[in-house]
This record gives sequence, structure tokens and C-alpha cells, in this order.
Amino acid sequence: MSDTSIDDTALATRTGFGARVGRLVVGGLVATVGTVVVTTLAAAAMEALGADFRVEGGEVIPVSGIGFQAGVWSLVGVVIAAALLRWSGRPADHFLRTAVVLTALSLVPPVLWGSGTDTVVGLVVLHLVAAAVMVPALTRLLRRVSGPS
Repeated sequence: MSDTSIDDTALATRTGFGARVGRLVVGGLVATVGTVVVTTLAAAAMEALGADFRVEGGEVIPVSGIGFQAGVWSLVGVVIAAALLRWSGRPADHFLRTAVVLTALSLVPPVLWGSGTDTVVGLVVLHLVAAAVMVPALTRLLRRVSGPS
């Protein structure tokens, strides 16, 4: 007769990882909602102060579009964090470095395509606002769920 018992250690490891990813994803979704709210409010305040978010070609980015993009890219951050949790020995450290580089790169398009100083400054500030909410939240979550290094 063959042995069909389940390896308890392997099951516990998988379950433990699944629980850690679950906590990361739930926390990441909460942070994403927070990022969208804060970024949208900041964009609305800037718009009320006269920023028009007009990019090259005359197209205006609506405040809702700014909030939507903040949400999409925040979710990309959650996916990156989950991948690092799975495949990195030090996921929080690697995530922080990756997020800083990606945030710096995200500042290039507003500078290249913003049609006025107020648009460029406004979009750069909004990128930094979104990063200021999302990056620390995911870094803390990764430290919490990855356990001792």
C-alpha cells in the first residue's frame, strides 16, 4: 500500500505563507483606498487653487483620473510586495528600495509632458503624496508579515 498522508510541515508552511499574503493584500487594499482618497483630495485642492493638470496636447487630466491612476499603481505596488514576500529573503528592504526607484522614475513623465509649471509641480507633488502614503504602509506591512529576518 502506498503512503497517501499529507506532510504536515509542508501544509503548515503553505498555510502560513497564504495567511501572510492574505494579511499583506488586505492591508495593501486598505492602504490603496487611503492613497486614492488622499491623492484625490490633494488634486481637488490643487485644482481649486488654479492647477489645471493640462498635459502636452492640451488634454486635461481630471481629478477622478488622478485618483484612479493612484489606485492602479498602488495595486501594482501590492503585487510587487507580494512577489517580494514570496521570493525575497528581505522583502521589506527590497520593496523599499524598489519603491524609491519607481517613485523617482514616476516623476519623469510629468516633467516631460506637463504643459505648464503649475501642472508639472502639481503632478510631481501628487506622485510624492501617493508614495508618501503607500510606500511606508507596504514596507511596514511587509516587516510585520515576513517575521524576523
